[in-house]
Amino acid sequence: MKKVVLTSLFFISILFSCKKDKELQEVQLPDPNVVEEIIYSNPADVKTKEKPFLMNGLAYQYNDLEPYIDAKTMETHYSKHHLGYANKLNTAIKDTEFKTSTIEEILNKVDLNNSFLRNNAGGYYNHNLFFEILSPKKGTKPSNTFGEAIIRDFGSFTSMNTKISEASSALFGSGWVWLIVDNDGKLKVTQTSNQDNPLMSNAIEKGTPILAIDVWEHAYYLKYQNNRAEYIEGLFNIINWEIVSKKYENSLAPKL
Repeated sequence: MKKVVLTSLFFISILFSCKKDKELQEVQLPDPNVVEEIIYSNPADVKTKEKPFLMNGLAYQYNDLEPYIDAKTMETHYSKHHLGYANKLNTAIKDTEFKTSTIEEILNKVDLNNSFLRNNAGGYYNHNLFFEILSPKKGTKPSNTFGEAIIRDFGSFTSMNTKISEASSALFGSGWVWLIVDNDGKLKVTQTSNQDNPLMSNAIEKGTPILAIDVWEHAYYLKYQNNRAEYIEGLFNIINWEIVSKKYENSLAPKL
């Protein structure tokens, strides 16, 4: 017992001795019951380093698509992945025949062996369409013209969405699922790998894309992990069918 008392007194004396040289400071531990608010940057602040291809912006904030797409995924997807494609596309066309071309012209003519241009032009176009057709607006519906085409080519709106879901789940690896209008004006669901799309010469089904579904893991992994089917199911709640309808109707307009 005496040894314990003496030892305690020894350490107390050291503590007070140290305190003379350096005052002890209280460390504040985080309160586990307080959730730290994460402030995400404004999509409008995301800019490319160069021209001609710029960021189109978003019609919503990063957290507006919750709970179907979380804010962190949206921020990373738009300000990291999509911005990366845009910047690299501008680099890829610098001092080339494509420096004044539209993105559609580039995709139609790109040499498929030029993987740098192919991947970044595709990534830029694909993401622009994907972000454009998403919206926090609830209850949007196809226009009468688009709705009639859906019934004509799929039988029903539900049948079309089922085909889109099945194609998204069945796509191996990374890529995209599309709703396109082919050269005969018919609606089709198709797939492409990586950053390819139906405007490219290697597309199995060629046509004008009016809806794009991103099935790369970076589009959903933070929230859904490997459950791609649940991610696709959630997307149907935030697709703006009014925008898709306009794209369908524009695709039927005579080409000048």
